[in-house]
Amino acid sequence: MKRVLIMTALLGLAACETTEGFGRDVQTLGSAIEDESQEVQ
Repeated sequence: MKRVLIMTALLGLAACETTEGFGRDVQTLGSAIEDESQEVQ
């Protein structure tokens, strides 16, 4: 699962072209990490 998150983060960072897009990418990644951590608990 870590590989999927890392690959998603890299693709997201490569895809965003603006600061606003970067902010959305980081927020989406944070949400994915939060969801995964809740599933593990």
